[in-house]
Amino acid sequence: MSETTTLYGLFVSSFLAATLLPGGSEAVLYAAIRLHPDAYWDAILVATLGNTLGGLSSYAVGRLVPKYYTGKGMDMIRRHGAPALLLAWAPLIGDALCVAAGWLRVNPVAAALYIALGKFARYAAIAWLAA
Repeated sequence: MSETTTLYGLFVSSFLAATLLPGGSEAVLYAAIRLHPDAYWDAILVATLGNTLGGLSSYAVGRLVPKYYTGKGMDMIRRHGAPALLLAWAPLIGDALCVAAGWLRVNPVAAALYIALGKFARYAAIAWLAA
């Protein structure tokens, strides 16, 4: 499989994994780095971009939810604001945090920054294990 095809697959996998759809992009990142070690940083950045955009799609869904939403993650976002989105990568709560941040109208630039930082840190740790 070519490096380009692998990176496209990694992007799609990481995007979908960050939405409400089930999926895990960690194994895809690990495989991409093992197959193409020369694409180490490219793989981390592609996975981070895809996963961040997926998280922002959940944020956008939150902005569309009716005003009576009381779902998971609400208290954490109210208490800590955008920095709570550093945990957007976490299983079970990550999607809820992104939706709650959208519903609470957290600044979208700050939300994108914190989502990206948390997701980058996770992917960098996984890539380090793969190398």
